[in-house]
Amino acid sequence: MDVSIVIPVYNEAENVLHLAAEVEQALKPLNGCWECLWIDDGSTDDTWDKLLLVASAHPGGPHRLCALKKNAGQSAALWVGFQRCRGRFIATLDGDGQNDPRDIPRLVALLVDGRYDMVQGYREARKDSLKRRLASRIANGFRNLITGKSVRDVGCSTRVFRRECLPYLPPFKGLHRFLPTLLMYQGFRIAETPVNHRPRRRGTTKYGIFDRLWVGLLDIFGVSWLRVRGFRCQVVRTFPEQDTHHE
Repeated sequence: MDVSIVIPVYNEAENVLHLAAEVEQALKPLNGCWECLWIDDGSTDDTWDKLLLVASAHPGGPHRLCALKKNAGQSAALWVGFQRCRGRFIATLDGDGQNDPRDIPRLVALLVDGRYDMVQGYREARKDSLKRRLASRIANGFRNLITGKSVRDVGCSTRVFRRECLPYLPPFKGLHRFLPTLLMYQGFRIAETPVNHRPRRRGTTKYGIFDRLWVGLLDIFGVSWLRVRGFRCQVVRTFPEQDTHHE
């Protein structure tokens, strides 16, 4: 398995069929060496039924489903998906259709030669309201200031990283907002590249601007604590001989 895509969804019944078709079309160049993990984060509409249609259309195929008992949040849904991934490279997308799956093969290609451990997308032409863009810019700037790491658009969910990064991602509710920052703390090499962003065409957003802003600010101080108190080390030799790897 080359690529695992993790897509958390919450009450996105209007979007999953179209998004699944886009994923299948975008990943055709990988000749079946990919999987898509859909994590239903406690949806109360018929999202799960739509996902069953996606999976049953390809028995034994690339779409795998997991439903959480109740809504646990985007970070928890991603974490559950990460634990089930089988690919060498792990990609993430939002379930609202605003991220473009066609960006994924290009991001994977940037990892293949080994220069980077993660490629983080940034929304060059963001298709959101002015209020949402402004709130995001303020939060992103403050986040970079406090954490000491500069990431152009940490809120963009279009990203791909190596499987080796997984053990260094701590499970907490704000994880999805700090993925590149946390990996940079551990010495992983991060590249950033522009990606496509599209307006939401179906359904409504599940997150309020100020809900995310205040919670995100609280999380920043927790991640900053990790910056000061976290540690990074590298094994240089073992006996009997084993592969040296990132620790």
